[in-house]
Amino acid sequence: MTIPTSNPVLENLRRSLGRRPGDPVPPRPAILPPRPAAAPEAELDLLLSEITKLSGVTQRLTSAEIDSALSALLLAQEVKKATLWPTPGLAELKIETRLRQLGVEIVSPYADKQALGQCDLGVTEVSFALPETGTLALLSDGERPRAVSLVPRVHLAILRPSALRADLHQIFLEAKNHHYMIFITGPSRTADIELTVTLGVHGPKALYVWVME
Repeated sequence: MTIPTSNPVLENLRRSLGRRPGDPVPPRPAILPPRPAAAPEAELDLLLSEITKLSGVTQRLTSAEIDSALSALLLAQEVKKATLWPTPGLAELKIETRLRQLGVEIVSPYADKQALGQCDLGVTEVSFALPETGTLALLSDGERPRAVSLVPRVHLAILRPSALRADLHQIFLEAKNHHYMIFITGPSRTADIELTVTLGVHGPKALYVWVME
């Protein structure tokens, strides 16, 4: 058996980088300092602006406006079934009760993926949010199943301003004792070989982010 003396993949990488075998390893790039946070209102405006650019739908609401916002969402997305996290924050807002009163069938968040896949809407809370990229971070555990944010075709994420973080370093530091964390930057999107972007192929087709004030 003949052992190749060079790897064509590595050779192509070297060529594209303008390097040759035996060249010294370049120094590590400088580590960027943490991003400083702006004023809270400016950070929130930036977050919502970035989410909108990514095809997300954002609203700033008070608890008195939830019913009308839910009614509009259910109508726009033709929601018949929903699932949601049983967290204290969502319970405080009475999201499940409000959905039932609007005629929506509620599916347990602990149901199997086939049952969750038949849900039109999944409702979660946001653990952390990065304004610079419009990214949401959701901690996941027994009370907060990952599938609720990943399987239904519409994801509603409830966010409180206290979730804002200026930099990813802060999030990793605070989440280091958790097993799972999901990063969400806009609705699920996939591009084919011709770079035609399609929403919702591998996850929710629509992302709604409501900031509770």
